[in-house]
Amino acid sequence: MNNKIMYLFALCTLVLASCQATSNTSKPVSLATLPVSDDRQEAIMAAGCFWCIETSLGLLEGVDTVISGYIGGKGANPTYEQVTTGQTGYAEAVKITYDPKIISYDELLKAFFQLHDPTQLNRQGNDVGTQYRSALFPLNAEQEEKAAYYIAQLNAEKVYDKPIVTTIEKSDVFYPAEDYHQDYFNKNPSNSYCQFVVQPKLEKFKKVFEDKLK
Repeated sequence: MNNKIMYLFALCTLVLASCQATSNTSKPVSLATLPVSDDRQEAIMAAGCFWCIETSLGLLEGVDTVISGYIGGKGANPTYEQVTTGQTGYAEAVKITYDPKIISYDELLKAFFQLHDPTQLNRQGNDVGTQYRSALFPLNAEQEEKAAYYIAQLNAEKVYDKPIVTTIEKSDVFYPAEDYHQDYFNKNPSNSYCQFVVQPKLEKFKKVFEDKLK
């Protein structure tokens, strides 16, 4: 990567750190009370920066909403500034609400593994830290079983050159991120991170899942 792009990444990080110093006031979501029915189900996935996967997953037919947030750490009501230190244990993640009659959890898993490199431990590219880990947070036994099976199959078939490091974790609560993180790419298309990181992933995703898009 050339020095100009590295500079843009650094500048983007400084801008984000200096703005939006307010605490996260969004209400936490108890995972024990999420609606699971024949009409709508939920899934929670972490694959690096949540900006990178929120927009792509939201394009899939059958997906109603994708909310960026934090999960899997310690301490109530985490803020973006706290999570980015890598000291809270929280991962940047997305909570997906979807119609199981149109799209299955299996198909969401396929999209999840296409959107990032699951062999990178606690990082995605230049985003480094446990907050960027690859992780799945099953909300029931069926999701947990499918997640474990999918990872085992990918490893067995040697789809990647290295072993998958995606973790399967349990958590009791999901904290929606600050409002300015929601739908970030669509609201900030000229942001340097969006242009150099999110946009290429989005374009590749559209090609791979062309027949699954809204």
